[in-house]
Amino acid sequence: MVNLVAAGGALAIRKDFPRPIRVIDHQWIPMSDGTRLAARIWLPEDAGSDPVPAIIEYIPYRHRDFTLPRDELIHSWFAGHGYAAIRLDTRGSGNSEGAPMDEYVRQEQDDMLDALAWLAEQPWCTGSCGMIGISWGGFSGLQTAFRKPPELKAVITLCSTDDRYNDDVHYMSGCLLRNNLAWGGQAQAYFARPPDPAMVGDAWRDMWRERLNNLPFPTAEWMSHQRRDDYWKHGSVCEDWDAIECPVYAVTGWADGYTNTALKLMAELKVPRRCLIGPWAHGYPHLGAPGPAIGFLQDCLRWWDRWLKGIENGIDQEPMVRLWLQDPAPPAAEYNERPGRWIAEPDWPGPGLGEKTLGLSETGMLVDGDGDGDIRVRTRLTVGTLTGEWNPHGIGPELPLDQRSEDACSVLFDTGALSDDLAIVGFPRLHLRLSSDRPAAMLTARLEMVTDDGTSTLITWGCLNLAHRNSHEDPEALVPGEPYDTVLSMNAIAQVVPAGARLRLALTTGSWPLLWPSPEIATLALSGEACRLVLPVRADQDIDATLVPFEESEIPEPSAITWLRPFARSRQFHRDMASRRTELLLDKDDGAYRIEDHGMEVDQLGAERQVIVDGNPLSNRGEVSWRIAQSRGDWNVAVEATTTVTSDTHEFHVEARIVATEGDDTIHDITMQRSIPRDHL
Repeated sequence: MVNLVAAGGALAIRKDFPRPIRVIDHQWIPMSDGTRLAARIWLPEDAGSDPVPAIIEYIPYRHRDFTLPRDELIHSWFAGHGYAAIRLDTRGSGNSEGAPMDEYVRQEQDDMLDALAWLAEQPWCTGSCGMIGISWGGFSGLQTAFRKPPELKAVITLCSTDDRYNDDVHYMSGCLLRNNLAWGGQAQAYFARPPDPAMVGDAWRDMWRERLNNLPFPTAEWMSHQRRDDYWKHGSVCEDWDAIECPVYAVTGWADGYTNTALKLMAELKVPRRCLIGPWAHGYPHLGAPGPAIGFLQDCLRWWDRWLKGIENGIDQEPMVRLWLQDPAPPAAEYNERPGRWIAEPDWPGPGLGEKTLGLSETGMLVDGDGDGDIRVRTRLTVGTLTGEWNPHGIGPELPLDQRSEDACSVLFDTGALSDDLAIVGFPRLHLRLSSDRPAAMLTARLEMVTDDGTSTLITWGCLNLAHRNSHEDPEALVPGEPYDTVLSMNAIAQVVPAGARLRLALTTGSWPLLWPSPEIATLALSGEACRLVLPVRADQDIDATLVPFEESEIPEPSAITWLRPFARSRQFHRDMASRRTELLLDKDDGAYRIEDHGMEVDQLGAERQVIVDGNPLSNRGEVSWRIAQSRGDWNVAVEATTTVTSDTHEFHVEARIVATEGDDTIHDITMQRSIPRDHL
């Protein structure tokens, strides 16, 4: 997260605000069980005599150091405009007391209810509270709203999910994502970090040992729930849409991994709601990459003013849905900006949307009307290397490249050249009738646009573990040779395909390294006459012209940060032609920096390796390692964590080693191991 401050240098910096600000660097907030959570609070100086509503961001990412540079670009701005802004660390993280916890457990939510009650009672608070957050913080806002605390009056949720199983970092339509290990290995190191002695005093070492002695084993825990069981249903607000009773503003970007939830919330919630989807990756839109960035803080202020202060400013009368309709751009691993324009719908699905249906023909064509023929899909294990990262952050070579070499190893269906521009807006889906020669199999689908020079640009994609064809709760093995009807849904998108280009559907039996492969290589047989691609399409609407432009992006003055080593990203694939071995090497250097206000130096370095031998799905092996060091004067601590995953026909094998050091002394060295039965995966 700290690397997001790199965008700050190009933004307008605001130094004067309507209300002068004071900062409480360390505030204990008591929980009902006696545990204290640590918060940083930005307040208008006169809030004691002129109370204000409170806006809370609640995450386990350490407000004292890791997110401090980014926090300064958000929360002081809100305080300067008449709000109390609170960055609260969850139990067992940052300077908060207690042991670290798994994702989104009930205790985390209970703590937030206690915190809201405490905040609402403070003399500087009006009693009205809002929650804002991205990723974990976005989840927290929705999950807290689900619990209906009376103090919570509105939520802004960014890059989050309504369904923890089917639309999060762990699983996608029943397929195991590589990001389950990538995030699990990173979280393993995050959970092990100590508090800051400058804040908690001599208790820091005992607090650290409590954390180290109670570390979760996240990668293994998540892999032990391979179907949508009660573990995932907890914290999934789609379990009861009516439980949320406060207004919700949902925000994401087309380059993010969480593209779907914002539109689903618009379709299902009954409360006042608003949706914004730009071209961005996993980040706040006022720092948005790819650009254009927008004046998102100003837009948030309008939302807070309406629902926390009761100011009738018209934001609730504007179109519910605002989307960045992307124009064509040559494929690239990263963009500075994506061309396009803003469009709007009064609700979702909006009246401007329609559908275009294309059949799959054994001739390799997408045709109007029904498809035809018998189609076989059996592809190499290493197809998928150019699909990009599942959850780009806008900070390196993460996005899909030209798909031509992938297409050469896929089963393709093309339209002819389009006679007119076609705007695809929404969720493409693929209706299928198929059979498999193996009891376990998956299918992936890429939707692409192909230009005259042959360039193939990925528009969106989807996958399906075919054992989950009817249910994510009760998967069923395939009976070889038996035909099944099912639907594969792709991620939401808003993209113009220009006249003269062709649409392409590319089918494969996997997508490496994004998806962990099935234990056997399957051959799928599709019945062309029963297979069809359904595209959500949109014509230009008058409502688009009514949209008021966003203000220019601005930020408050950033923290004084000295970079000791810049952040960097490297993403490479190595192929050994003799052994047929392919390896992903992903270096994640979050850099080293010193926070000048309190002198702490932070150094974070991660790496990810995944390797597979083509033709042998059981050869797949993943490894994630992180080293995080913190220092100030004579205080010098570090955590190193390495997590690996392998599999055989029947089980996954997960191992994590965590080493914690203080100076030259190793104070904790533990290896955790777990073998987990494969459950239709």
